[in-house]
Amino acid sequence: GDSRTAVATTTQIADLARAVAGERVRVRQILRPNSDPHAYEPRPSDVRAVAGAAVILRSGGGLDDWLDGVVDNAGSDAATATLIDAVRARRGEGGVDPHWWQDPRNAIAATRRIRDVLTAADPGGRAAYTANAAAYVTRLRALDSAIAACLRAIPAARRRLVTDHDALGPYADRYAIEIVGTVIPALSTQAQASAGEVARLVRTIRSAGVRTIFPESSASPRLARAVARDAGATVGPSLYADTLGAAGSPGATYIGSLRFNTRALAAGFGGGTTPRCQL
Repeated sequence: GDSRTAVATTTQIADLARAVAGERVRVRQILRPNSDPHAYEPRPSDVRAVAGAAVILRSGGGLDDWLDGVVDNAGSDAATATLIDAVRARRGEGGVDPHWWQDPRNAIAATRRIRDVLTAADPGGRAAYTANAAAYVTRLRALDSAIAACLRAIPAARRRLVTDHDALGPYADRYAIEIVGTVIPALSTQAQASAGEVARLVRTIRSAGVRTIFPESSASPRLARAVARDAGATVGPSLYADTLGAAGSPGATYIGSLRFNTRALAAGFGGGTTPRCQL
């Protein structure tokens, strides 16, 4: 493959890769904004993209297993980095949690891994990749500190979260948020919630005093709305969980997505007026 071309499976990885690559490498991303990586079906254009790339960046943890068939069909011998292997992955009830990027410290580790794999494929770009990665890591550290300051200002009893599926675990762990429940009780959106599970969640929301339920941008908010109605809660803005948003949206970049999510959560927890949340 062309040493100046990399393929990234997810929107988040593509954004990290572009931050490191700068103008030197063309990053082709397979997943489109607001699409669900758990449910993706590859296209012939994905095979062509992989066939022409020197580097493949994948998320891992079962999120993008569909890439295996693409690589086989492309006959690719590209260097592949599975980024979950570079980070501290969280274990959820269903095994390894594939949503590692929800903790900015993991994004820092992934950024460094991307720097190394791009440098190995294109040694002439070492100085550029090193400088770009260092600048981006500085921004990620600042983001992590700002999120922590915002959420710490909200009493722990209010930092209680209900979302569509279990995609915010690493974020919740990092910033001391209690996940009270999820509308789909699984790490994958491919699972379904039974009527009994939904009724149980409604009772849990009422007893925990959760004020706001947050849908996710890649899923239909229909079930979240129904649960909120039954539980006497409001529905917050759709969070960027499995995917980034389209160009021009607040969640078009990785950093933008976490800023948006944090502001939305702070408002939903009842701490939205705190000046510390001006991320």
